Amino acid sequence: MVVERQGQAAPDAVPTRIGQVVMLHHAGDREEARQRFLDLWAEIGEQGDPLHRCTLAHYLADTQDDPADELAWDLRALTAAEEITYAGAPSGEGALAVRAFYPSLHLNLAADYDRLGHRDAARAHLRRARGAARALTDDPYGEGVRAAISRLESRLGEDGGGMWSPPRQRP
Repeated sequence: MVVERQGQAAPDAVPTRIGQVVMLHHAGDREEARQRFLDLWAEIGEQGDPLHRCTLAHYLADTQDDPADELAWDLRALTAAEEITYAGAPSGEGALAVRAFYPSLHLNLAADYDRLGHRDAARAHLRRARGAARALTDDPYGEGVRAAISRLESRLGEDGGGMWSPPRQRP
């Protein structure tokens, strides 16, 4: 049974509502999706369930037109994920979900920083994404995230290992 309490969405309804808005966004209605995500964010609040905030902020970032706004939402997603990770419940359901989410969170942050011209920050998050991707399974999601990491590595000149440095000019 779905129940609304004190102006907040009932916890069981939140993942379903997020999924519905994601489908709306994927169908091409970016503006409506952004508004519905913002309405849901207002219901959940800054102190709402961290897994819900992480998921919602992660998808809300994708609806932003301004790269700086996208970065701000992706940072909110990472902050919420870290609340789950560092809450001392490493085996909890939320912690398991976030562990699979970290590669994508850091990949999105790397792409945000790249679009904003902050290459060092982009590379730092790309390295974190690459390291976190070890936790992914060999399913379509994991393969897609690893492929996206590889594409961004190529764009940033990463070699899959250490920091990239520009080629030296010949005298």
